[in-house]
Amino acid sequence: MNEALLSSLWAFALASLIIELIPGPNQTYLAALTLNHGMRAGFAAVAGIALGLSIYGIAAALGVATLINESPLLYQVLRWAGVFYFLWLAWESWHDEPDGDTKAARDERMHESFRRGLITNLLNPKAAIFYVSVLPGFIVPGAASVFGQTALLSAVFVSVATFTHIAVVLLAGRLYRFLDDPRWRVPVRRGLALILVGVAIWFLLTTKR
Repeated sequence: MNEALLSSLWAFALASLIIELIPGPNQTYLAALTLNHGMRAGFAAVAGIALGLSIYGIAAALGVATLINESPLLYQVLRWAGVFYFLWLAWESWHDEPDGDTKAARDERMHESFRRGLITNLLNPKAAIFYVSVLPGFIVPGAASVFGQTALLSAVFVSVATFTHIAVVLLAGRLYRFLDDPRWRVPVRRGLALILVGVAIWFLLTTKR
């Protein structure tokens, strides 16, 4: 591999790690989900988030992310859809009940968590903006095709993000075992719902143009 390209990949991986260590919607949602339903649900959501980030990476390589960035209407549609989706998740968490201890219930929760992880990222225009504003700075002219470098850098970012998201689920999972007491379930669940409302407000403010 070209030495300049390899150096760029390492620099991009470090930049991605720094970005992912800053608390954001994904980390908060994963912590809330894991505290409410356990690590299986959390890991399923991690997979959904990874797929969502990968889709945006492919979109960036194909130029779709640039279209989102340059279209005020499309950007705002995604932005407000994301806000309302987080509010819906908060409402559902407030009224949610623990799953019955059956395989069918656990499988359904995992599928649902995967879908939600995917949707929360597809409705986040900041994911597209990242690929448009940050990633191009690490493209090495002449090292390889722009498409190939974009795809490679996207894979690096998804890998780093997934690693940090798994760490969040593992940490929250340790707390989940201590919150298994029924007396704690309702206040914890509703506290997490309020956190998700905060995430929706934070998302609205940080994606404002």
